[in-house]
Amino acid sequence: MRLTKYAHSCLRVEHDGGVLVIDPGMFSEPALALDGADAVLVTHEHPDHLDVAAVNRQLARRPFVIHGPASLAGTLGDAADVLHPVAPGESFTAAGVPVRAHGGRHAVIHPDIPVIDNLGYLLNDVVYHPGDALFVPDDVQVDTLFAPIHAPWSKFSEVVDFIRAVAPRRVFALHDALLNDNGYAVLDRQYTALSGSEYRRLEPGSRIDG
Repeated sequence: MRLTKYAHSCLRVEHDGGVLVIDPGMFSEPALALDGADAVLVTHEHPDHLDVAAVNRQLARRPFVIHGPASLAGTLGDAADVLHPVAPGESFTAAGVPVRAHGGRHAVIHPDIPVIDNLGYLLNDVVYHPGDALFVPDDVQVDTLFAPIHAPWSKFSEVVDFIRAVAPRRVFALHDALLNDNGYAVLDRQYTALSGSEYRRLEPGSRIDG
């Protein structure tokens, strides 16, 4: 697999001629990430993970399937008819990539804010994108983890413990669009020191092999 990291939580996966996009949200470059997409995975309905207008514009150019929680149907609007609902624990293939869904619920932001559905996606049993939750898959050794390093719902120590529990060979920063250069400097230094894995933050547009 060839992975391209776009801003915030968006990944583009190219494999055997297929293109899979995860979380094309409003803080990423959704039009660029979605170009040529054969399938899209959405972890949950928040706009920083799903830019509905961008998805609908791309669907008008080229049809593709959207996989995600059933609750997305109310958010997708006209695109709801291409939604294939996914449940936690389900395995399926998207754009030729084997996928397993994990978790089920978004992390708690505040007790007064309802908790919504969230799925983490394990790609080909090696690459894990958890969305907005710190759910640890307990049945596989993850090689490459994309870890949400900063969010209104997150706490630094909990993210460090999540990375240590997953224990990947390497971890890349995810969910970081609300940070400035000062925040990047502090968190990159701390995650490098404490995560227990090879840690890197990729600039948007960077490509790696998965």
